[in-house]
Amino acid sequence: MNGKLLLITGAIASFMACKHQEQPLVKERSPRQEFPGLFEEVQTARIFPDSKTFADCAPKASPASVLQSYAKERTAVGFDLSTFVHNHFYVPAAATSAYVTDTAQDVIAHIESLWNVLKRLPDTANTWGSLIPLPDPYVVPGGRFREVYYWDSYFTMLGLKESGRIDLIEHMIKNFAYLIRTYGFIPNGNRTYYLTRSQPPYFALMVQLLVSAKEDHKQEILTTYLDVLEKEYHFWMKKPTEGQHTAEHLITLKDGTTLNRYWDRGTWPREESWREDILTAKKSPLHDAVYRELRTGAESGWDYSCRWFEDGKSLETIHITDIIPVDLNCLLYNLEQTLADAYNMKGNTLKALQYESAAATRRDAILRYCWDPKTGFFRDYDFKKEKRTSVLSLGGMYPFFFGIARAGQADSMTLVLQKEFLYPGGLVSTPFETGEQWDAPNGWAPLQWMAINGLLNYDKTTLASEIADRWSRQNIRVFKQTGKLLEKYNVKDTSLTGGGGEYPNQDGFGWTNGVLLKILHMQQQGLLNNGKNIDTL
Repeated sequence: MNGKLLLITGAIASFMACKHQEQPLVKERSPRQEFPGLFEEVQTARIFPDSKTFADCAPKASPASVLQSYAKERTAVGFDLSTFVHNHFYVPAAATSAYVTDTAQDVIAHIESLWNVLKRLPDTANTWGSLIPLPDPYVVPGGRFREVYYWDSYFTMLGLKESGRIDLIEHMIKNFAYLIRTYGFIPNGNRTYYLTRSQPPYFALMVQLLVSAKEDHKQEILTTYLDVLEKEYHFWMKKPTEGQHTAEHLITLKDGTTLNRYWDRGTWPREESWREDILTAKKSPLHDAVYRELRTGAESGWDYSCRWFEDGKSLETIHITDIIPVDLNCLLYNLEQTLADAYNMKGNTLKALQYESAAATRRDAILRYCWDPKTGFFRDYDFKKEKRTSVLSLGGMYPFFFGIARAGQADSMTLVLQKEFLYPGGLVSTPFETGEQWDAPNGWAPLQWMAINGLLNYDKTTLASEIADRWSRQNIRVFKQTGKLLEKYNVKDTSLTGGGGEYPNQDGFGWTNGVLLKILHMQQQGLLNNGKNIDTL
């Protein structure tokens, strides 16, 4: 080999090595797997008030080295577990510790300034920590949520689009595509302890949002992400083994209809809520079997709500794996429609027809199994009891958002929404107060948006505008009092902020910022008329 060729070959090798180093790490092992024994000891001892903190810690040396030190030091006189953890792990910084709100700003300017505060650059993560590195920038929700979250991100993107931050939308979609191509699905968040589950499948809506921002590039966008959309679809549609009626997310009913449920592959306590899950299991009639139910509840995004409870009030009776959620199946209906659209763009008529047929079949099944004519609302379906569940929830509004509800159903649902869900600060997630964060008195930005946009789809502009007005006023009221935009809000008593659940109310907050900015811009544009003072209270 001559010198010149050797030099070129060496340069290529060096370039390829650099490119390889730039690629994110593919990580599979969670903290519980990396630190057996130590992980359980730290979580049980409650070294940190929030179980998620240790799950997010990154070791300063290899797990093997840390475990070796632990085995050697733990029997020494005066051993202190907290000191050991702080000596051997990088502890994440306190949430929002460096950011101070400029109270002179109006709320729109505040949100615009927050995008860069919540933005994270491409990861160069500690090799042994739980963070799954992502190749592009992304926006986190805020507070204890230091990583990207799947369904949160769609509602954050609504606001990014209003701010003209199409660059960030594209980066985040690329990250989610990377996760699907690497792991076969989008995990709950980019942490190894989330690799047993996903979250509500909003990726197709994200792609559609990007298309709406770059309409001239629709064909390019849809065909670019076609493989990713299809791979996510297959994750949710994995077929059962011969002779079985269930296969993780897929349920085959007695008449042969197939619909979907949530399902986590794990059967142990959530690593980010270790102690909390063990305490729940001690009270649960399901005993250790409750761990899968709790984990599956986290996949739903509604962690937790009485819509999943056997007795309608107690977390320890959670049985979400028995339930076919109406909102999940509406999201998959949209994914099927998006795949049909993408295949049409690609010129594959046969595949397009297959997905159009799948979407039509699912729409008919949602109408058949989830519409409740007695109450005039869509409900979840318990496939083991072969009947609809008793709990009304805003999950029932998803057929509005995706245009599945019929005109008469829309009229009925509007009345139920006003009577059961509407309060001075917006919509409650369910009408029931259980102490769980996804029940009354709390309202959440994503559900306000799904309801508002769904109502607009059926020309229910008056009620849509009233909900938007009440919700935005409550957001702004709390912002003026506290300088913060929060994860959730008390919509029944607007003098209070939201609460309940496993952790304090967080601020930041990605999806609240996104939905509020979208609503305020729509009000400014006259697309929402600031309500008509509907008297339903």
